[in-house]
Formats: sequence, structure tokens, C-alpha cells
Amino acid sequence: MIALRFLVRRAFHAILLLFAVSLLTFLFLQLAPGDFLSEMKLNPQISPETIAALRQQYGLDDPLPVRYARWLQSVARGEFGHSFAYNRPVAPLLWERGRNTLMLTVAAMGLTWLVAVPLGVWSAARPKRWPGRTISAGTVALHSLPDLLIALLLLMLAVRTRWFATGGMLSLGFEEMTLGERVKDLLYHFTLPVVALVLGNLPVVVRHVHAAMAETLEAPFIRVLRAHGVPEWRVLLRHALPVSANPLLSLFGVSFGVLLSQSLIVEVVMTWPGLGPLLLEAVFSRDVYVLIGVVLASTLLLVLGTLIADCILLWTDPRIRRESAA
Repeated sequence: MIALRFLVRRAFHAILLLFAVSLLTFLFLQLAPGDFLSEMKLNPQISPETIAALRQQYGLDDPLPVRYARWLQSVARGEFGHSFAYNRPVAPLLWERGRNTLMLTVAAMGLTWLVAVPLGVWSAARPKRWPGRTISAGTVALHSLPDLLIALLLLMLAVRTRWFATGGMLSLGFEEMTLGERVKDLLYHFTLPVVALVLGNLPVVVRHVHAAMAETLEAPFIRVLRAHGVPEWRVLLRHALPVSANPLLSLFGVSFGVLLSQSLIVEVVMTWPGLGPLLLEAVFSRDVYVLIGVVLASTLLLVLGTLIADCILLWTDPRIRRESAA
């Protein structure tokens, strides 16, 4: 019952957030100068009558509240508006590109935490020895590199070594490949953008794991356990790490949002067919409803990541269950 109330409350907050984001995005984009048909006016082969007919067809001259209400009706129908550039509803575009972005982000998220937790625990357990100092220095150096530079360096590596694909998601003739060849081809294209995302997000997660573990290892009960001769690995994994879990679980949702924003940059650089290139194309073509759809899709993924982290906290921490029941 507590979990149900918690989920209903969070779902209500998420709906309000998505409504506010859609309203503000729609307002800012519609008030910006120019639209999708502005460049057509510069083409002498297109008559003013044709442009006027297109403006009437798309309702670009209608008042702003009317356009927003019409867009909400399309959302209720599951279309999320009509793309000017693609001449089709926005929802299928978002699904095609969004699942590629989600696949990339989830894989990078899992690999980041799989690597970051052992590194953070190890560096916190040996802060003054060479492993701890090496890990700390490495994370600082990696954190100083911009995401764009990391992606470009990896692309340079791929060009020189030919170990990875330099762009795209699938090779030509993918449909004619066997199942094993398809998996190999997907991994060939998939590895480089995932590594770029992991390297961009890894330093932050490692430093948070290190900080949480270092604080826990100073607690009196840890000294008592060590004084009683409990093995160090058991102190770290069975006692210190669970105590440090709460701030790390809260970081989980935030890091998902960070990875999502990083993935938009990596996708553009590595031509991965996700939301990033779609967003860039929509900006250049001033495809308003695609822009709104991409912003909403990104917000929804961020909300889902935070909701998952909150649900894990609710399940693992009885204090949060008591607060939710109050």
C-alpha cells in the first residue's frame, strides 16, 4: 500500500513536470523568429501562394493557444504532432530513435556502475597506497576531458586501428546476415559510443563511491569489526558498502540523466541513429513538433531513471517507507 501511494504520487508529479516542460518548450519555440517555411520564401521557384497555402495547412498563423490545444489533441491520439520535415507523425520517429538512445544509455549505465563500484571501493580502502592514488589521479584526469574530446579521440582510434566502426548502427546488408553475424555487427558499431559514454561518466561515479565509502570506513562500527579480526573483504562488501548504498542509489537516477545528455552529443559525433541527431536535424530545419517531442522524450527518460532509483531506495531503506507512509 505504501509503495502504491508512493508510485501514484510520483506519477502525478511526473505528469505535471511533463506538462510544464511541454508548455514552456512550445512557448519558447513558437515565439522564436522564423519557422519551417521561412527558407522556402527565399526560393524563387516557390510562389507566395504555395507558401500561404502551406501555412494554412499546418496552422502556423493560428494563435498560440489554438496551436498548443491542437498539439495536445494530437498527443491524446498518440501522434505528438506532425513533423514538417518527415511529413509524418512525430511519435513513430521518437520510438525509432528513442529506443536506440535508450539501448545505448542503459548499456553505458550498467557498465559504468559495474566498473565504478569496485574502483571506488578499492580506492577508498587504500587511499594512501598506490592503487588509491592511481585511481584518484586517473579519475581527475579523465574528468577534465570534455565529452566531445573523448568521442573524437575514440573516433581517431577507430580510424587508425579499424577495431570499431566509425559511425552508424548497422552495416549494409544487415538483413541478409545470419544471427551470429548480426550480433557481431551490432557490437562492432555499438562498442565505441558505449565506451565514450562510460569514460565520460565513470569519474563522477567513482568519486561518489569513493566519498561514500571513505565516510563509512571512518565509522566506529568498522573499527570494531576490524578489531575483532573480520576479514577486510567482508568489512568492505558485507558491512561498509550496504551502509553507503543510499547516497549511491540517489546518484543512480541523476547519473542516468547525465548519461542521457552525454549520449545526445556522442550520438551526433558518432552518427548513432538516436535522439541526438534527430534533435540536431529538427533544430536546423526548425521542425517544431519534433523538437518538442525530443525534449519530452528526454525528460521522460530522466523521470523514469529517477523513479527507478527512488523505488530501489523505498525497497531497501525502511526510513523512507516510514516517511512515505506519514
